Amino acid sequence: MAGNEWINGYLEAILDSGAGGGREENSNKKAAAAAVQQVRSERGGGGGGHYLQYFNPTKYFVEEVVTGVDETDLHRTWIKVVATRNTRERSSRLENMCWRIWHLTRKKKQLEWEDLQRTAHRRWEREQGRRDVTEDMSEDLSEGEKGDVAAGAGDMTTTAVTIESPRKKFQRNYSNLEVGWSDSDTNKEKKLYIVLISLHGLVRGENMELGRDSDTGGQIKYVVELARALARMPGVYRVDLFTRQISSPEVDWSYGEPTEMLTTGAEDADATDSGESCGAYIIRIPFGPRDKYLRKELLWPYVQEFVDGALAHILNMSKALGEQIGAGQPVWPYVIHGHYADAGDSAALLSGALNVPMVLTGHSLGRNKLEQLLKQGRQSKEDINSTYKIMRRIEAEELSLDAAELVITSTKQEIEEQWGLYDGFDVKLEKVLRARSRRGVNCHGRYMPRMAVIPPGMDFSNVVVQEDNAEVDGELTALTNSDGSSPKSLPAIWLEVMRFLTNPHKPMILALSRPDPKKNITTLVKAFGECRPLRELANLTLIMGNRDDIDEMSSGNASVLTTVLKLIDKYDLYGQVAFPKHHKQSDVPEIYRLAAKTKGVFINPALVEPFGLTLIEAAAHGLPMVATKNGGPVDINRALNNGLLVDPHDQQAIASALLKLVSEKNLWHDCRKNGWKNIHLFSWPEHCRTYLTRVAACRMRHPQWQTDTPSDEFTAEESFNDSLKDVQDMSLRLSVDGEKSSLNESVNGENATNGDPELPDQVKQVLRRMKKPETEPQDSESGGKLQEAGNTVASKYPMLRRRRRLIVIALDCYDCNGAPEKKMIRIIKEIFRAVNLVSQTARFSGFAISTAMCLSELTAFLKAGNIQINEFDALICRSGSEVYYPGAYTDEDGKLYPDPDYASHIDYRWGCDGLKQTIWKLLGLNEGGPVPSTSPIEEDVKSSNSHCFSYFLKDVSKAKKVDDMRQKLRMRGLRCHLMYCRNSTRMQVIPLLASRSQTLRYFFVRWRLNVANMYVILGETGDTDYEELISGTHKTLIMKGVVEKGSEELLRTAGSYLKDDIVPGESPLVACTSGEPTADEIANALKQISKSTT
Repeated sequence: MAGNEWINGYLEAILDSGAGGGREENSNKKAAAAAVQQVRSERGGGGGGHYLQYFNPTKYFVEEVVTGVDETDLHRTWIKVVATRNTRERSSRLENMCWRIWHLTRKKKQLEWEDLQRTAHRRWEREQGRRDVTEDMSEDLSEGEKGDVAAGAGDMTTTAVTIESPRKKFQRNYSNLEVGWSDSDTNKEKKLYIVLISLHGLVRGENMELGRDSDTGGQIKYVVELARALARMPGVYRVDLFTRQISSPEVDWSYGEPTEMLTTGAEDADATDSGESCGAYIIRIPFGPRDKYLRKELLWPYVQEFVDGALAHILNMSKALGEQIGAGQPVWPYVIHGHYADAGDSAALLSGALNVPMVLTGHSLGRNKLEQLLKQGRQSKEDINSTYKIMRRIEAEELSLDAAELVITSTKQEIEEQWGLYDGFDVKLEKVLRARSRRGVNCHGRYMPRMAVIPPGMDFSNVVVQEDNAEVDGELTALTNSDGSSPKSLPAIWLEVMRFLTNPHKPMILALSRPDPKKNITTLVKAFGECRPLRELANLTLIMGNRDDIDEMSSGNASVLTTVLKLIDKYDLYGQVAFPKHHKQSDVPEIYRLAAKTKGVFINPALVEPFGLTLIEAAAHGLPMVATKNGGPVDINRALNNGLLVDPHDQQAIASALLKLVSEKNLWHDCRKNGWKNIHLFSWPEHCRTYLTRVAACRMRHPQWQTDTPSDEFTAEESFNDSLKDVQDMSLRLSVDGEKSSLNESVNGENATNGDPELPDQVKQVLRRMKKPETEPQDSESGGKLQEAGNTVASKYPMLRRRRRLIVIALDCYDCNGAPEKKMIRIIKEIFRAVNLVSQTARFSGFAISTAMCLSELTAFLKAGNIQINEFDALICRSGSEVYYPGAYTDEDGKLYPDPDYASHIDYRWGCDGLKQTIWKLLGLNEGGPVPSTSPIEEDVKSSNSHCFSYFLKDVSKAKKVDDMRQKLRMRGLRCHLMYCRNSTRMQVIPLLASRSQTLRYFFVRWRLNVANMYVILGETGDTDYEELISGTHKTLIMKGVVEKGSEELLRTAGSYLKDDIVPGESPLVACTSGEPTADEIANALKQISKSTT
């Protein structure tokens, strides 16, 4: 194989060039050109003719592959190649290696092409959405305003979010204490309850194990410090930080403690103001496997379980705080703040159940990570999704944007370049909608969350500000022991750094980051090495994490360190560059202090820096900065005005900026003073004041029944524990053999009241309120309950609030026309009989039915099966957009009307004005116009109302998937819950906060019936909201073989998240039956899951 000698030269040229970049890259290109020339010469000779036939597109291979491939990935393979002694085997390996390079390059080019196609399609969809919005809203605007809107929708270069520097924000928000959040008496009188959520990682207040794994990092420190800082603010009474409870031998026992106190509350609060619940606490909610520590990618199926557990805690805490500071009324959370995608998903569900504002902080975003991973070309989208559950994460972030009032970011760059990738946020459309809202112009139900740049806070309590004086010079002199002082008196990390340096008196240029290629450390070393004046004037200190053996590090980090060492040798920087192997977190302040004492400079040369926390730390210690102009440092420098910004790709600019700060002492002192002067803008108190002011500007919401619902004679605890309730329920239930009992037969109210002096007064009051039934109720063939609420107890509130257990029947049994199947009647009757088989539980069990049918259709169906509507405590109709209570909430004619509180509850962000028109437009039709025979949908007028748009699905093959429709609606600023139901024969669109699963949480909040005491009965498949009903703390009974066909095939597009990302594979809370079950089989299954705990 003599003809392949050019391959050896080609590979050697690549591998000899090292990590690439700069001069190495030029050498690489020259080697490539030489290889091309060699190939051309071999075309004319005989030695390579056979080989050139074997490798067909030679010129393409050399010219395209050499200039496009990242050679560093092949270094390890090359080592193996050169170690092979056998020449023939070596040639074979070289040949295989070439083909691997070619394949990798073609794969990268394929991914780049797909990325361009995807980006172009997304840009087209975004523009189409803007045009639709402009067209729909233009009728409300004047001619001049129309032009403004069109320009805002079409201009791709304008920015919708005006980001002010923290200094300007401070002046605007806080110069007037009536506008901003301050220490005024008005704010001190407030008693706010704030909920923070951070689910993954190991969270505790002391001795945080930061860096233990990828889930336990800066976010953990941030949320813990935020909770502490908020609790110290005037007007904040309690802060709860929710996370996961982990009782596993893998981790410390402290992570299994249900509660941990972080602080007792505001520092200046009086003793009378600090109640027993005041302060900041970590609340650990058990969800998922109790004995396992799970990485964040595996937590997704258990999110709803967390939501139910957190909801129980919040309701208990709201009641307790009401007794302490709320004059007996519940104190609802002021805001629910989710951190990261998983907590954002949870916060969206919690805020929807409680009807309180939600705030989101993304920390890092899934779409941005997906783009970066795809550009690397090492994994397909399917592999990325399998490893990182990236599509589930992205959908959680989209759901969070749907529900969030406010999104907090660290930098302007995060808004424009990261959140701008999402369907649910359009920078330009947000500006248009905000302007219309300020003018009071109708937005037709469209909404975009507000974005606010609030940099993370820092604790500066341990920072000692030292002005220049003789003591400083004395300490520096002590470094070389010229005055006889012992070096042992100095911090150990100082000695570790100084051992590298010939002259430690020279100003120190300090860089502190992990050795990641994105941190651009090699360009910094080149800039230092090639600038002789800078080398003569200063030293360079590189704190590049901790290492023992470079060969044991990841390939990227090892490559950076190896290149740094080569550059130090190349430029002969020995004695001028320090690069210690180890340092502790507690050493970092001392490193900053050392650099400041030498009148040094801190530099962050990263290619892109999302925020730049180290820049703030350095400024706090008196160090001027040189930083990248890409990302967060722009905002930081605008606020601190303590340094210079540079292009990270321009090493000459980097060297010039460093030399300018080091050599011009007046400039250095000015930057140092400016940093100290303005650093308070990044303190935790400042962060919290900005945070609370931004939240106060949100649309405040709270449960509508907070003030207009009188105290019940049956409170939640009394209804669960009072034995009288059991007596009453016993009198209202049919026994197994169908015999009926009455109140007279069980206990006579008047006699009991007059004849038993031992009964408590409260029980006497309840018995006086009981009335005898005016007519004898009739039995039902189902063996269910009698018409108790309407005929027995005179109350405007439903019996649901007195139940200890609720059986929710959510079977989606429909035929091919979408009509309910008769076998559902038989199953409902068997469920009634199964519950009544156990008299102890039958006495306090209620029933609810959850369906996509409207009330009239459901009533007719049940009546045809000889089941009275009053057999149920609650009717959840139209896929969760309506709730009825038989026996209560009726008009004068006895006709049921929906729960008005629930209707008001779900009305939030319901864009009925523009939604209906947009749906028709997305399907290529005009609202109100003739529907062609080829149309895939037709309006179902009978099943539609103000909170539910229903459509007949005429052609399933033409129906757009839920994912696709939701994406297009989000791009147009419309938030809703869209689903296909009734065996793929209907499409229903309901409000964002409405769903069959969220209705169960509404029952918990409204009537105090714990979700953990609910039993949901489902089929093996169902409507597209079916998956939401499976997981949670409720018990689930799946009847296999009952529902033959559902609508789930219309739920997700190819490449989306999977069912396993929503529903846990195995759960003790889920039981199954086969076929059409009997009452005994149902009773046994219910008994089985009733003993289970999460």
